[in-house]
Amino acid sequence: MDLGEDVSSMFGKRSKTSSNSTVNRSRTKGMEEAPTSFNQKKCIAWFRQYSTSNNTDTIGPEGVEAFCRDLNVEPENIALLVLSWKMGAKQMGFFTLQEWLLGLTDLQCDSLAKLQGKLNYLHSLLLDSSHFKSIYRYAFDFSRDKDQRSLDVETAKAMLGLLLGRQWSLLNSFFQFLDQSRYRVLNKDQWCNVLEFSRAVDIDLKNYDVDGAWPVMLDEFVEWLKVTRGESNIQ
Repeated sequence: MDLGEDVSSMFGKRSKTSSNSTVNRSRTKGMEEAPTSFNQKKCIAWFRQYSTSNNTDTIGPEGVEAFCRDLNVEPENIALLVLSWKMGAKQMGFFTLQEWLLGLTDLQCDSLAKLQGKLNYLHSLLLDSSHFKSIYRYAFDFSRDKDQRSLDVETAKAMLGLLLGRQWSLLNSFFQFLDQSRYRVLNKDQWCNVLEFSRAVDIDLKNYDVDGAWPVMLDEFVEWLKVTRGESNIQ
């Protein structure tokens, strides 16, 4: 599975809109020198460049795609997830005006140029353990279907690849386990414990406590991995 394409489609998949609700193509490219002070009216006007004529207070999937193009980032760039977290955005592929103002006021960004200058800062937040944990937990609710309490396994794999792909050496093994397992969704407890497992358990699994409070899914993953490695004690 191409996880990059999967995340990209989730963040900004093309919506079917009528001709009277197309994204305003007159938006600026933000190449001008940005003033130092934050201007809320300017920030709202910037938002409206991506909203549609039939819903001026919401940016939908087409607008998010256009926003990413103008920002010069791919939709699967993790900076977009961090920005969504800053905004407190509730649904992937959508930004409300209230969410936009919350995040961009905090970042003091009222133009494309200013936000481009904050991309490294957004990436740097992932280096802080407490911020990363908050972003990781946020990603579960952000990416799940709002009529579901759990996250389907393919979406979970895409988000785990985005969040843990560069730091958890057992991630591909975990994906293989999920592919052959009975699990078709992950609940929030399982999701949160995957992060704790990735931080606490060594690659050789020797410090894994079988009597610990891990979800059954992770017990099964450890046993599956031991069998795969030929280390299981099961006769």
